[in-house]
Amino acid sequence: MKKIVILGSTGSIGKSTIEVLRNLKDKFEIYGLAANNNINLLAEQAKEFGCKKVVCNDSLVNKLQETISEDSEIMSGIDGMIKLSTAPEVDIVLCAVVGTAGLFPVLEAIRKKKTIAIASKEILVMAGELVMAEAKKYNVKMLPVDSEHSAIFQCLDGKKHSDISKIILTASGGTFRTSSLEEMKNATYQQALAHPTWNMGPKVTIDSATLMNKALEIIEAYWLFNIPAEKIEVVVHPQSVIHSMVEFIDGTILAQMSVTDMKFPIQYALTYPEKTGGLKKLSFSDVGTLTFEKPDRNRFPSLDIAFNAIKEGGTMPAVMNAANEIAVERFSKGEISLLNIWDIIKTVMSAHKVVKNPSLEEIIYADNWAKKEAEELRVSN
Repeated sequence: MKKIVILGSTGSIGKSTIEVLRNLKDKFEIYGLAANNNINLLAEQAKEFGCKKVVCNDSLVNKLQETISEDSEIMSGIDGMIKLSTAPEVDIVLCAVVGTAGLFPVLEAIRKKKTIAIASKEILVMAGELVMAEAKKYNVKMLPVDSEHSAIFQCLDGKKHSDISKIILTASGGTFRTSSLEEMKNATYQQALAHPTWNMGPKVTIDSATLMNKALEIIEAYWLFNIPAEKIEVVVHPQSVIHSMVEFIDGTILAQMSVTDMKFPIQYALTYPEKTGGLKKLSFSDVGTLTFEKPDRNRFPSLDIAFNAIKEGGTMPAVMNAANEIAVERFSKGEISLLNIWDIIKTVMSAHKVVKNPSLEEIIYADNWAKKEAEELRVSN
């Protein structure tokens, strides 16, 4: 029985992980769960799996105590997640925390030689060089939970790195794939949340609508697979059946395909290197047609923003990520339009003085600086 910690257990990925683990109770024990505000669901999850160690927001500890088993250990905040993730009994830490809060727990878990199943792409965007260096130093497996990176990981399994010609990230195109700039400018937050193929959390869904999700994935792939930026390509694939592909130097391409369900990459990350059943099989006759398009970089400048962040290096990807995080938050409050998200990101990045080879402290400083700049920036709708 492997013992697992789930950081972000009440979010979209966390809930899917719980579903996967219901079918794998003979292989896994949930050692600890961490959530932010949804303490009612957190308490239900803990009760179902007999989990006695939980983490929540600092302000909700007393309230959680009222709804959870008396003999449970309740911790809070980032310190609580670190304590949970570094416990000697833990084998796997699955990090599905939205934003940057998972960075410190993941780094400390790596240093305690825990296997990391990583769904929080912001961690590698912010501090990819540092995180991957620590993973190499401590000989820790970094298993991707993103559907695209899981697909690449599976296509590369057993292949030589020198045989890679390029990796091809697929993108659904998001909510506004066929919309005009005028329609996108006037789009509401609720309209942006209507993703055509994936059921994801609100932040990821908005990122998908702007293709910033793909921008983050480009940088994540850059670090995770140690691949030059010029060997990373994005293609729009509206059906979301092919989750990503790898082209090799002989011109052949391997693709990983499945039903659009995040339980597939979650299950593979947890059971790697084994595969197990229990999930819905793909029917080609039901799918019918698979189509592909070039991304429209005029309507969706996110990809160019990502490649620029890689080129600048240092703290720039962290700044890009932080500015996007705040811009999405402001869009959700109705303060800015969808198109203003890119205005804020580009303006904050232009104002940033890059620190090369940054320390963790310099990365955190850049993250905080960018968030403050993005919050205060005035834009015209």
